[in-house]
Amino acid sequence: MNRLALTFRFVRRLGRLGLCLSLLGFVAAQAQEVLPASALQELTQQWIDGALRQSASAEASPLRMEVSLGQLDSRLHLAPCARIEPYLPVNTRLWGQTRIGLRCLQGKSRWNVFLPVTVKAFGPAWVLRGAVLPGSPLKAQDAMAAEVDWASDASPVLADPALWVGQVAAYPLPAGQPLRQVMLRPAQAFAAGATIRLLTEGAGFSVSSDGQALSNGVVGQLARVRTEAGRVVSGVVLDGRTVRIAL
Repeated sequence: MNRLALTFRFVRRLGRLGLCLSLLGFVAAQAQEVLPASALQELTQQWIDGALRQSASAEASPLRMEVSLGQLDSRLHLAPCARIEPYLPVNTRLWGQTRIGLRCLQGKSRWNVFLPVTVKAFGPAWVLRGAVLPGSPLKAQDAMAAEVDWASDASPVLADPALWVGQVAAYPLPAGQPLRQVMLRPAQAFAAGATIRLLTEGAGFSVSSDGQALSNGVVGQLARVRTEAGRVVSGVVLDGRTVRIAL
């Protein structure tokens, strides 16, 4: 399995940690009338550090993680608690701008609060050397290797050049932009109306004939073609002038 696939597994694993990790035995001083915010931040940092260490040891990943904690609402005055449990809220993960829940399980007053957290994940990526216009195909020399924060955007980083070389810009891309999945789309191989070669393949035979494209063709995707006999068929675009039909 390549490093990119392992990284995606690593990211998905982080999202599941809230379901299987809990902290026991964190005790606040009962003599205090109000639980200090610093105690909650320290508890949260320990929980996140442990979660990230566990994932890193289970999954090989090229990512270097950095975590910064935000502040609780200054208007909150939380009662002391003998057992506080950090947890990952439903539909959140330790990635980018997120939050960690903290709930009191043993105390005079039960409470539940959320602490904002920023998780950065620095790793290898490809960054544009110059601006790219919409519809322009990308070449290998258009980007250079760099370390970027994968978690700064929800769209996956395209760390493997095979995933972006030959693709076209979906919209204007500025210089210095890390290449991500949402920014690119497959290049058009031919336009509707073009004359193409229709390759029909079956068990032990292959027949080639001409046809007319009824839709734009993109390599690897389906296109509709009218055969010389007038039939309308669909096949997979192989290149700039070939559509294959498997029987």
